Amino acid sequence: MENQNNVTEFVFMGLWGNKQIELLFFILFLLCYLAVLTGNFIILLTIICSHLIQQPVYYFLCHLSLMDLCYTSTVVPRLIRDLAAARKNISYKNCMTQLFTAHLLAGVETFILVSMAFDRYVAIVKPLHYVVIVNRQRCNMLIVMAWVVGFWHSAALLLMVLSLPFCGPNQIDHYICDVKPLLKLVCQDIHVVGILVIANSGIVVVVIFLVLIASYILILYNLRTYSSAGQHKALSTCSSHIMVVVLFFVPCIYTYVLPAGSENKDKEISVFYTVIAPILNPLIYTLRNMEMKITMQKVWSQMAHSKLK
Repeated sequence: MENQNNVTEFVFMGLWGNKQIELLFFILFLLCYLAVLTGNFIILLTIICSHLIQQPVYYFLCHLSLMDLCYTSTVVPRLIRDLAAARKNISYKNCMTQLFTAHLLAGVETFILVSMAFDRYVAIVKPLHYVVIVNRQRCNMLIVMAWVVGFWHSAALLLMVLSLPFCGPNQIDHYICDVKPLLKLVCQDIHVVGILVIANSGIVVVVIFLVLIASYILILYNLRTYSSAGQHKALSTCSSHIMVVVLFFVPCIYTYVLPAGSENKDKEISVFYTVIAPILNPLIYTLRNMEMKITMQKVWSQMAHSKLK
């Protein structure tokens, strides 16, 4: 029997029901979005316009900043618009597009973080083989793999949601089109689909997070043979990566491991990986990285001088 779908648009319930609070957060999220754009554009330009682009760790950081820009731009502009709008509606087609795009970019970002952990692992555990193992060809291959895996993940979720019937209720208890709030509107039993979503997103995120933490534990263990100066430099880089991994993965685990029907704080927690993490990432990678700060000063001073001429 063909699935019935009477819904042509969805209405977001948003983060808060109070209009005065929403207007206040309209200004706050607008400033946050501008901060995300500014911080990540600075990192992108600094790396692209300097010798840092030749180093794998900064090559991956460049792609991470690009993903933060794209992912935030998929979610936050609509959130800002809806905070000021009387009716927070989105068409069925645009909702499915946002679902696919957001999960595609999040999937790519996940595997860029894995690639960054791999880069640091080889650099510290096998330093003599680093140049051979982490060459530009392998870096490009890892980025392509990140896009392939991200596409597979988001396409699987999209096809799953497209096959479900939406017969009447169209109010999404969220500020974005995500799979779990959409499942609450489906007019059939979602037990099997809920398990598939947890397998596709929740379990995968948990496994990747545990692998990343294990890799950083191995890295820290191998640092015991380094000099104090080498330990300090490696710890500075690795601690930045660990903070970014925790900021991104812990809220994702909370959101996608729990079943769709459960009452939780999904939409509030999701702000961490849609807004807060993309703001903090540039700060974490610049304030704790002396090489990045020195290069940033050189690049931007050169740009200032060239404009004066």
